[in-house]
Amino acid sequence: MSFVLTDDRKALIAGVEALCSHYPNDYWLERDSDGEYPHAFHQDLAKAGWLGIAMPEEYGGSGLGMTEAALMLHTISRSGAGFSGASAVHMNIFGLNPVVVFGSPEQCARALPPLISGEQKACFAVTEPDAGLDTTKLTTRAVLDGDSYVVHGRKLWISTAQVADKMLLLARTTPLSEVKKPTQGLSLFYTDLDRSKIEVREIEKMGRKAVDSNMLFIDGLRIPVADRIGEEGKGFQYILHGLNPERILIAAEAVGLGRAALDRAVEYAKERVVFGRAIGQNQGIQHPLAQAWMQLEAADLMVQKAAYLYDANLPCGEYANSAKYLAAEAAFNACQTAILTLGGMGYAKEYHVERYLRESFIPRIAPVSPQLIMCFIAEKVLGLPKSY
Repeated sequence: MSFVLTDDRKALIAGVEALCSHYPNDYWLERDSDGEYPHAFHQDLAKAGWLGIAMPEEYGGSGLGMTEAALMLHTISRSGAGFSGASAVHMNIFGLNPVVVFGSPEQCARALPPLISGEQKACFAVTEPDAGLDTTKLTTRAVLDGDSYVVHGRKLWISTAQVADKMLLLARTTPLSEVKKPTQGLSLFYTDLDRSKIEVREIEKMGRKAVDSNMLFIDGLRIPVADRIGEEGKGFQYILHGLNPERILIAAEAVGLGRAALDRAVEYAKERVVFGRAIGQNQGIQHPLAQAWMQLEAADLMVQKAAYLYDANLPCGEYANSAKYLAAEAAFNACQTAILTLGGMGYAKEYHVERYLRESFIPRIAPVSPQLIMCFIAEKVLGLPKSY
């Protein structure tokens, strides 16, 4: 494992930076204000081939690893796009991993090329109002009826459902009372988001307005058996294959967001003159910024280690979770430090750091809480008794 970027990875970063330069902070401020999905940004990434960075080459992707995907999303986030830019595209990176791994060649040929080309968008329909992080308690029901399943249920916090054409849906095909283990009886589907059978209700939220979050009400949706991924009842095991990549990429995006905030704070500290001297000359300003830099660097090292292990097909769960935890906390600290460095102007939208702070809560909350990560580390790494 090397900490020196290869020429190919330097070129990757430079290419993404060049594309992002056409979408400056003011573009993302406008999207934060009007809530419009960044369609132009999404299409430009598709045209440049970035949407398929971690997809198999035989379906039009680049066939690269999680390390390259993390560099890409870190670069997008750091450009000032933050989670508004990164969240708009990261479904392509990790969301369909279960389809890539467990889907048939015919399913992959149908599902992947339209996503890579930007022709289609997909959402990840797993979480539910009454289940939270306890995925085994999902109640959305899919009942086999001839050559299709009939689905009824609700989903919560489903991103991009306002603009999505497809969805990766986890539903219970065997009632919980009829299975030996709660992880059994869940099946995975990649299918059309049929709005005649699905009501998509947007949730107004604190930040990342450009990437919608929604409640889905599913009433009588028919899904062809051909849209089921893998075997019936094994969806929980399939969905797990997307969790470590998700944590790694969220962590990379968080580090990028924190660095964007730090960059703006440092620039302001150099230029802002009070009492005849730049405020950056004062240790009361310097030390919090230096601390934020060190925390982001440490978190980034954990992101790199987790991505390296994943790409090497080695166990990486504890590192992926730790990367997500450390990066989220480092990003939050960097963003609040940036606001305090700018003082009153940090509270003004035109300086962007207040937007960064609002978005920094996303990786602290999702896709798994910091408390559950600590429980995981305590049990799986330290060998302590399970606490939940």
